[in-house]
Amino acid sequence: MSIEPQPYIDGVLSGDTRALAKTITLIESALPEHQKAAKVILDELLPHTGRAVRLGITGVPGVGKSTFIESLGTMLVGEGYRVGVLAIDPSSRRSGGSILADKTRMEKLSTELNAFIRPSPSGNTLGGVARKTRETMLVCEAAGFDVMIIETVGVGQSETAVASMVDFFLVLMIAGAGDEIQGIKKGIIELADAIAVNKADGDNIEKAMAARKQYETALHFLSPVTLTWSPPVLTCNSLDETLAGIRAIWDTVLDHREKFTATGELAEKRRRQALDWMWDLIHEGLRDRFHSHPEIKKHLPRFLREVEGGTAAPTVTASELLFLLDNSGTV
Repeated sequence: MSIEPQPYIDGVLSGDTRALAKTITLIESALPEHQKAAKVILDELLPHTGRAVRLGITGVPGVGKSTFIESLGTMLVGEGYRVGVLAIDPSSRRSGGSILADKTRMEKLSTELNAFIRPSPSGNTLGGVARKTRETMLVCEAAGFDVMIIETVGVGQSETAVASMVDFFLVLMIAGAGDEIQGIKKGIIELADAIAVNKADGDNIEKAMAARKQYETALHFLSPVTLTWSPPVLTCNSLDETLAGIRAIWDTVLDHREKFTATGELAEKRRRQALDWMWDLIHEGLRDRFHSHPEIKKHLPRFLREVEGGTAAPTVTASELLFLLDNSGTV
């Protein structure tokens, strides 16, 4: 049964939250008829996207990402922003299920009329980043959301994937949990537009300030990606009712946006991200077509047994499998 795209398009553009949720569900569906409609919907919505602040947030488990996002989101909603949160949940490799508990972890924010929280299972996509996160972000922007926050699971290479789809990438850390510099990978520091040491309150303030100096030293030894911006290290306490630290971080995000807009680097960054997204989809599509190809499905079990048994070299086997595609005349 074919899906009529127009009601979804009209519903999203009107800012209807229920229509938005239904549209995202359609986009996330793997059913062919749903995917066909989703392509039409995304094409029609694309001209209405691109105006939101795109903020990625990562941090190790226990750093307080959800509490931080709730405090930031609630503050922004109070100032008139419409805030969308895409929280990427780790999917179970055994059952395929995911926790999807972000609405319970952000209970206050989830009740705000101008906030939209969408938990998204990571599935089998590399790095734990949901396959449709980019599309979901665009749909939310078309629905009128001014700020899009993407929370990663904080494991694997999900940070790299999220950094490739946002304007500003914030790394949350905590002090007093061991060697701070060892607690964060060099690659993540290189991705960061800012580092924030969270839970800087009470007896932990002194440790937080010491951790801040350590991160500043670590950043000092990295070559800057651009002369426009030097990633700062900030401290915050997500439970502080004054929201002083949260406010300073948001001001940093806006300062970054203003500077990168003025130099044209923000537009250039988004153009590069769009191309990277296209190539990601091409590589993913080629992989899917490879595994669904009838000749590959027919011969793959035998090749796998030979490689596992040591009777065939992986390099030779890979060439033979690709040769099957070449001979078929299709990919």
